[in-house]
Amino acid sequence: MVELEVFDNPRPERDYTITHVNPEFTSVCPKTGLPDFGTITLEYVPDELCVELKSLKYYYLDFRDKGIFYEAVTNQILDDLVKAVKPRYMKVTGQFSTRGGLHSVITVEHMSS
Repeated sequence: MVELEVFDNPRPERDYTITHVNPEFTSVCPKTGLPDFGTITLEYVPDELCVELKSLKYYYLDFRDKGIFYEAVTNQILDDLVKAVKPRYMKVTGQFSTRGGLHSVITVEHMSS
């Protein structure tokens, strides 16, 4: 996997929300081998660090050929980003394109302790 790069939060004393939307996320269904398409929305309240966008883009691209279920990929993205950024709060939402008549939305959250 591509390493997620971070930079210092310019206003760590303030709570504010950062939202990044990737409308072109792709991975592969591990059961059929067919491509899955979706939108990944990342929302977080940074603490000391913020995620750098170019590395985030390339991180998402690493999933393009990976066989992984929606639930697993959404949770993995959250886990990897929490590890890199150590946010006060983070939410990742995966909205996946309709397949077989079903549209799936997976939401996972993290709150710092």
